[in-house]
Amino acid sequence: MTSFDSSQIPIAMTIAGSDSGGGAGIQADLRTFAFHLVHGTSVLTCVTAQNTQGVTRVDAMSVESVTAQFETVMIDMRIGAIKTGMLLNQEIIKTVAKKLVAFGFGNVVVDPVMVSRTGAQLIDDDAVKTMGEMLIPLAAIATPNRYEAQILAGMEIHTLEDMQAAAQRIYKLGARSVLLKGGGMSGDLKAVDVWFDGDRLEVLGTEVIETIHTHGTGCTLSAAIAANLALGKSRFQSVVDAKNYVTEALKYALAIGKGQGPVGHFYPLL
Repeated sequence: MTSFDSSQIPIAMTIAGSDSGGGAGIQADLRTFAFHLVHGTSVLTCVTAQNTQGVTRVDAMSVESVTAQFETVMIDMRIGAIKTGMLLNQEIIKTVAKKLVAFGFGNVVVDPVMVSRTGAQLIDDDAVKTMGEMLIPLAAIATPNRYEAQILAGMEIHTLEDMQAAAQRIYKLGARSVLLKGGGMSGDLKAVDVWFDGDRLEVLGTEVIETIHTHGTGCTLSAAIAANLALGKSRFQSVVDAKNYVTEALKYALAIGKGQGPVGHFYPLL
């Protein structure tokens, strides 16, 4: 019988909001961590009332609560990687950034949840500004979608060349590497992402999965990247493996509810 040492289990943290429908946010992140055999911890930033058809209410956690959750976990456990998701407002973004600096934590995946994949802005202009100035510079990997990248890079993105230029501009904000996601692009660029880490500029394509059930895709990708980092993989390999995981999960997306269902995080069991 193989001996089991639970003290060697990798640990990751998600700092994000709760999705009451279970498709995105904290719920998706923790399922993704579990799939990768990584213990998941969490810092809740907001609580949403939502289902597959949309969001009906959002309640922010207090800065004091966010701080307490973060500090309580960090002083007790050996966190291998952190991902940030929906931080909701300027005060929470500032708090998270300051705490990451205070704890000297650098293995951070920043999913800058500012604009939906359809182009709808999710946080106000002050929060967007703070995201670019305080959190992106702390990212080991930043994972903006097309519309978030347009804001961060200060340019329109329509072509592959635009994606490559924007990734390089975002890198200059201080992120150690950037994965610019092409999910919001059209045509041949729909399943194409661009990676840049200061030296390596890569175009990463994957199989296009035709399904409307894509809720939580961005959360799942950044969580999978964080899980792979916690497992000790390089930044680039963490991204490649995470993209493969999301592609497979999309093949087994869940047609639950009356709207857009989530990806199948536990697809090996189906």
